Amino acid sequence: MASVARQIESKAMKLSARDRARLAERLISSLDVETDRDVEQAWIREGERRLADIRSGKVRGRSAAGVFRRARAALR
Repeated sequence: MASVARQIESKAMKLSARDRARLAERLISSLDVETDRDVEQAWIREGERRLADIRSGKVRGRSAAGVFRRARAALR
């Protein structure tokens, strides 16, 4: 790693967890390519569709506690 990058990393590690997370998100998003935006939009549409299904009563959600309980039982 270049000296400048090491210096930046060292300074970044001194930031609060919240600021490091924000920085990490910005750095990662700077690497995204156009196709990632298409995928992101597809996931947004899927999330909106699923939310509409729940709100309309077409499907019912499950409690997180129940889902985790079943997952843990399946892993035993």
